[in-house]
Amino acid sequence: MDITQFVAGSIGQWKSQRSAHHMIFGHFEAVRSEIEIVALTPDNPAVIELCQAYGIDPSQAVSPFQMSWEGESDWDEAEVLKGSTVLVPIPDPNLLNGGQLLRDRGYAETMPAAARYQITEDGTFVLLTEYDRAAAEERIWFVNPNLRFRVSTIKTSDGAGVVTASFSSELRSMATT
Repeated sequence: MDITQFVAGSIGQWKSQRSAHHMIFGHFEAVRSEIEIVALTPDNPAVIELCQAYGIDPSQAVSPFQMSWEGESDWDEAEVLKGSTVLVPIPDPNLLNGGQLLRDRGYAETMPAAARYQITEDGTFVLLTEYDRAAAEERIWFVNPNLRFRVSTIKTSDGAGVVTASFSSELRSMATT
C-alpha cells in the first residue's frame, strides 16, 4: 500500500468510537463522532497555501484531502467536538512509502503541523508528529475496506511520559438508496 491507496481507501464518511485514557487526569473518556474525509485537488487554494507555508512546491503534493469531524464526549456532555483540517502528503523519494504530512491543524495541539509518515509492509499508516509541548504517534490500519482501527499516544515533548492513549474503531457509513 502507498499513500495514494491509503488516502483513496479513507475517502468517505465514517462513524468513530474512541476510548481515551488521560493519564494526567486519571480519566477515561468515550467519544463518538462522525468523520468525513474528502479528496482535494493539488491546485486547491488551501493545499497551495499550506505547501507554501512550509516552503514546499505544491507540485510535490500527492492525494491531498480534508478531514472534518463532529462528535460528543462523555467527559463534558455540553461540549461539541468539531473541527476540520487540510492534510497534504509529500512523499519522500528517498523513503519507501514515507514522507511528510502537512496539516493546517494538528492533533495534540491545534496549530499547523508537519509530521513524518510511513506505511509499513502490512499496510499500517504510522504518523509521528512533534509539537512544542508534546509528541504524538498514530497508527491506522484497515481491517477491511469499511472498517479501520486507529491507535494513538500523546507523550511529553521529551518522550518521558505518556499523557494520553486512545483506541478508535471507525466504520464507513454506507450510502442508502
